[in-house]
Amino acid sequence: MAVMINTAELKETLSLTPTNQNIMLVGKHGIGKSEILTEHFKKEGMKVVTLFLGQMSDPGDIIGLPSKVESKDAEGNVISQTDFNPPYWFPVDGTPIVLFLDELNRARPEILQTVMDLTLNRKLAGKALPEGSRVISAVNDGDEYQLTDLDPALVSRFNIYEFKPSVEEWLNWAVANKLDERVINFIQGNPTWLDGDSGEHLKQVYRGLEKSADRRAWKKVSDIMLKIHSIKDIHKRIIAGIVGAGAAAAFIRSAQQSDAITGKDLLMKYDKTMKRVEKFQLHEFAMLNESIFRYLENVKLEDREKKIAGRNLRQYIDWLCTNKKKEALANFTSIFEKGTYNEAIVFMVVNASDVYDMLNTFVEKL
Repeated sequence: MAVMINTAELKETLSLTPTNQNIMLVGKHGIGKSEILTEHFKKEGMKVVTLFLGQMSDPGDIIGLPSKVESKDAEGNVISQTDFNPPYWFPVDGTPIVLFLDELNRARPEILQTVMDLTLNRKLAGKALPEGSRVISAVNDGDEYQLTDLDPALVSRFNIYEFKPSVEEWLNWAVANKLDERVINFIQGNPTWLDGDSGEHLKQVYRGLEKSADRRAWKKVSDIMLKIHSIKDIHKRIIAGIVGAGAAAAFIRSAQQSDAITGKDLLMKYDKTMKRVEKFQLHEFAMLNESIFRYLENVKLEDREKKIAGRNLRQYIDWLCTNKKKEALANFTSIFEKGTYNEAIVFMVVNASDVYDMLNTFVEKL
């Protein structure tokens, strides 16, 4: 079984692995593999070229099309031979690239045979990839895919990892990329819906087709929700077509009933928000506390906003102490103690130092 890694560990693995070693990522579709690779290597100034092997029908899609080349020998005789023109993606300028071979285990056998030489010698039809290039592949895992058995000799040429990004990593990404709050709140409260479903019987099945939720699909739902305030019947149908009937029903029910308060609400609109917070149960405080840390971790605030957020954070902590919300305060402290949200802690040091000192005191007493 492959070693399981999350997003942070994948980025560290990419940084530490030498360029002459190939990496294979095992995981479901729609969990952000290509996006993470593109983002990571963009920072290093490297272009990621993605080839969807499952969609290729001919080796020429990878190695290029053949062409006839004629030359003369010393005696003037014409010699004909076949060469291959570089494929559209090949870096003819010699710049190293990251070649991402997606859907490796959905490729035809003749495509996989071409990949064998690429992974071993970094060559395609005799043409070598530029020095410093990387080869990374991804294979789909699950019974819902039509898969090709991979040759053990090919598999042995890869370092293999099961890629499973955590729910927290996705939520942080969602906040940083300003996804719709209703989507974020739903996944925070119902994390099992992020990468699939909460019951096979709820899947949408029609003429042999199955539709279930994944991370890419929830981004699509957010794009739609950002355009609408109240959910109408047509919106329900659209969302069901993206994440499946079961996930859509659960999400719409949550969105229509939701009275959730986000970290942004509390830190930016404290007086208006606290009237509702006063009625919270412990599980609601837990979600709010996590949302506060997530907001401070991922959102870049202007100086004026930092002052407002720092002041309101102090008021919130003071309110928890004054109203003897010990369990809610303990929950906030435990999130602080984990050290997961480094940027949020830095924010407290700079903009709410008294809160930082108080939380450290609580931690020492634990």
